[in-house]
Amino acid sequence: MSDQEIYYTIALTRMTGFNAAIALELYQSMGSSQAVYEHRNDIGDAISESTPRIREALKNWDDALRRAAAEMEFINKNGIRALTFNDADYPLRLRECPDAPVILYYKGKANLNQQHILNMVGTRHCTTYGQDLVRRFISDLHQCCPQVLIVSGLAYGIDICAHRNALQHGYETVGVLAHGLDQIYPTAHRQTAVEMVSRGGLLTEYTSQTEALPNNFRQRNRIVAGISDATILVESAIKGGGLITCRIAQEYGRDVFAFPGAVGMPFSEGCNKVIRNNMAALIASAQDFIESMGWQCVQQKPKAVERQLFPDLSAEEQQVVSLLEQTNDLQLNIISVKTNLPIGQLTALLFQLEMKGVVKPMAGGTYHLLT
Repeated sequence: MSDQEIYYTIALTRMTGFNAAIALELYQSMGSSQAVYEHRNDIGDAISESTPRIREALKNWDDALRRAAAEMEFINKNGIRALTFNDADYPLRLRECPDAPVILYYKGKANLNQQHILNMVGTRHCTTYGQDLVRRFISDLHQCCPQVLIVSGLAYGIDICAHRNALQHGYETVGVLAHGLDQIYPTAHRQTAVEMVSRGGLLTEYTSQTEALPNNFRQRNRIVAGISDATILVESAIKGGGLITCRIAQEYGRDVFAFPGAVGMPFSEGCNKVIRNNMAALIASAQDFIESMGWQCVQQKPKAVERQLFPDLSAEEQQVVSLLEQTNDLQLNIISVKTNLPIGQLTALLFQLEMKGVVKPMAGGTYHLLT
């Protein structure tokens, strides 16, 4: 998409106050944001359904264009892609939604039109039960369907648990933000967000200097729902953002699933309610989900590391490899005891083996031999 069209589309979102439905109606009616600008003084003749308030609001673009110019400078400086509605890389699933954003700001490498996309949402106060559900689901899903993009909102609880488990199991994962790409909220998730940029991405409809206001999170949820084939609710109280995402997904005609929880538990009430009211299908495993979606996934085993590719393994490195060949997934301190190598030296050896693609660090400080 041309820089000029991006420029006018940024301005259009400012002119319409980030009202996605109005901006999209204008965009589609006129064919481009530049056309909306060129007809700003006679928009009523071009779009008969426009209200007097909209016609008046669209006349003076000066402030919006100045803000758009500043935003163009920001995205160019920071390697951010601006995807307008008609851009070939704009999420196709989202394009089907009646209130899709006319522009998205994206920093990342994941394909937003991946063959399979799902989102996992839920409470910000998830329990150990919810964390275990996310961990097991993503691990089992990856065994059968290694090519899936996992989307969530980078929030506390289920969101960040989904992102981190996706990264741990080799999935790309995209976080949809409720603010501009000049900040990360919550700041506690900054390191995960940085990792996601190289192994997934960050996506938002908001320009820089947009604060994370409560209404923005509700608006954000429609992108989470619209970009995905399916929504999975893991844990939720009787009210919450995850339930909003489920409702929007259902309105979009997307599949909605929920894990059931124990009766009477606060963060299971929302899941049990949507299942009871037929707003979501009950699932208890990744296999349930795959079968319900009809995904034709093939189990893929990790490729074995060819040792001959690494003839330069030192004696100490080979000692570590031989130990992990006997008993895989050992913690650092256990490896140190069994190899009689000091922790400092062992840490450096394991880093070198990781760089050579021989081992992979896992959760809990364990190391996995790639065989």
